[in-house]
Amino acid sequence: MNPQIQEFLDRIQQLEAAIEQEAKSRRQKWQADFEEHKVRFEKEVLAQQKRFKAGLLGYVLTADWRHVLCVPFIYPVLVPMLLLDALITLYQWVCFPLCGIPRVQRSAYFVYDRTHLAYLNWLEKINCAYCSYGNGLMAYGREVVALTEKYWCPIKHARRRMQAHAHYHGFADYGDAENYRAELARLREELRQMGDSEAAPPA
Repeated sequence: MNPQIQEFLDRIQQLEAAIEQEAKSRRQKWQADFEEHKVRFEKEVLAQQKRFKAGLLGYVLTADWRHVLCVPFIYPVLVPMLLLDALITLYQWVCFPLCGIPRVQRSAYFVYDRTHLAYLNWLEKINCAYCSYGNGLMAYGREVVALTEKYWCPIKHARRRMQAHAHYHGFADYGDAENYRAELARLREELRQMGDSEAAPPA
């Protein structure tokens, strides 16, 4: 990889770490503790949150008519999302081992911690779970397809690509015919080593 691009990527990682640290500080402000993937609030904080909870009946009766019209179009999308989820998972479980590509840990992409917020009623919590699932699925699928691309066709595009995935900047340059085969072999070896490191028992 171009050293200058690698330097830029390192800076991006540092900025992302700084953003996460700031978010962590803000969570601590609201006294949210994380224990084994569960969120725990102090009792006083939960009591304070419940004061802002909208009653379910009032929430439904005062809903904006535009939101009501959206409902028949939003929830049916769950069916193709579930099918996509199943097919992506089946695909990577069958094909990735055959190619030496490390499997993507599905559970790392799905976060359902908004259900612990006492100021949301159960309908709001369902809506939050729907959004968490949809966004988690897209991120999970993106990573599976990104690793597939890294194995089969790791070539940058001539045109600018919006929201490129994390592996994209390490791909071979567009039009570099002389070095493409060597870059392809390097990237496939990189994937193999990723799989080996994940399979290795902890020291």
